[in-house]
Amino acid sequence: MKACVEGRIGFLKEHNLEKSIVLENASAAAELFGSFDVHAKRIEKTFDVALSCRDSQLKISGEEAGVAQAARTVESLLGLIAKGEALNDQNVGYCIDMVREDREAQMMPLAEDCICITAKGKPVKPKTVGQKAYCDNIRKNTVTIGVGPAGTGKTYLAVAMAVTAFRAQQVNRIILTRPAVEAGEKLGFLPGDLQQKVDPYLRPLYDALFDMLGAETYQKYVERGNIEVAPLAYMRGRTLEKAFIILDEAQNTLPAQMKMFLTRMGVGSKMIVNGDLSQIDLPNKKESGLIQAAEVLGKLDNVAFVQFTGEDVVRHPLVKDIVAAYDKWDKKHAAGKTK
Repeated sequence: MKACVEGRIGFLKEHNLEKSIVLENASAAAELFGSFDVHAKRIEKTFDVALSCRDSQLKISGEEAGVAQAARTVESLLGLIAKGEALNDQNVGYCIDMVREDREAQMMPLAEDCICITAKGKPVKPKTVGQKAYCDNIRKNTVTIGVGPAGTGKTYLAVAMAVTAFRAQQVNRIILTRPAVEAGEKLGFLPGDLQQKVDPYLRPLYDALFDMLGAETYQKYVERGNIEVAPLAYMRGRTLEKAFIILDEAQNTLPAQMKMFLTRMGVGSKMIVNGDLSQIDLPNKKESGLIQAAEVLGKLDNVAFVQFTGEDVVRHPLVKDIVAAYDKWDKKHAAGKTK
């Protein structure tokens, strides 16, 4: 860090405003700057400022507007560090975006909301305001429908909420399902028994469950009938009581399938329906049951709709840019067709 400070001395003298922030300890400074000062450099580049740290004092130098925003970003990040959060590309970038929108006060509730603890002892928390709203709506409502692009954590958070409800004995079973529709390619004949045939379609659900419970615990609950992972077709004719039921990839359901699924709910159950309207794999995209459900159920009590956006993408930072680029392309070509 000493070399980092010395390399910026000349740069600091050219600026007309300097703000100091007192750090609690050296470890907070190290976490804030990041490995090879990666977080500090990102803040500097974004707000056109310079950061330096000597002993327990952090100095921010630059133009007034940039210094003010950089200081708010630093203070928000220090708040996350104080809550035990590890800084990474995702939450640093998200914090910067929130500061630009004067919404950084919404960051702290994210760090305070622990949804679930994974099998490896890692806390699962919402990483964006959209994810926080999604989890809050699941807690409050009987049916929650989450719609948004890939990488927004819909499936993972839904499974985390289901495991939490199961551990708290609020439900007796976790049931996860999705339609068996190929993503734009024909897979042909699949060998093996029925479970082996449907496993490829259900892999994202398995991955989330393994992360939350561990493979051995998951297998134990499956054998006891506490956890069921099955294709949507297997839901017909059933009444699912005191169960936490998740329908994934709901954009690939037909209207009749969506109605069939929603009417399976019994006493003491919760349902989550997740989908991405930009990834409809049906021959006729207008026939998606998810589209119809948004129109039919919009005004019902105990039914909540949560719309995720590109801001809620928590995968690799490039995924957010990819989603935004495709959205821009779709809007441009949609506008061209209407002319």
